[in-house]
Amino acid sequence: MPRYTPEQLVKRNASIWTDIQIILAPIQFLFFIGGLTVTVLFANSLFISGFYWVSLAILFKTLFFALLFITGMFFEKEVFDQWVYSKEFLWEDIGSTVAAFFHLLYFFLAWFGASHEVLLWDAFLAYVTYVLNALQYLVRIILEKLNERNLRMDGQL
Repeated sequence: MPRYTPEQLVKRNASIWTDIQIILAPIQFLFFIGGLTVTVLFANSLFISGFYWVSLAILFKTLFFALLFITGMFFEKEVFDQWVYSKEFLWEDIGSTVAAFFHLLYFFLAWFGASHEVLLWDAFLAYVTYVLNALQYLVRIILEKLNERNLRMDGQL
């Protein structure tokens, strides 16, 4: 299920936004690991007693998530000539939107005074939706690398 034409592959490989995504994605993963660790430790009353740390962790995770979403929009515009929800990236964009919803819902709930328990559940939902979305991207990357290799072997690239 390749999503890139040979022309789009050339654009993707030449795009600065591809390099930016390659740099930012592992940093976001580190924020995820840190945030999940802080949240689990707080939820189990281990080492972290201030809820402030849970909120700070999800804040940084959300900021990096937004940064990747925005740079991804520039990537999609450059490669597919559509800012978001291009047919080639539809499911990744839907997954990102769902994950963004739960990340942002945390702050909405906090603003309206939700309990720590509710905020913890939402933080865990935000982290789960991030993982599911990241796995979707990884599967697509693997499939696309196989497709790119096949196109090169066939002389189409």
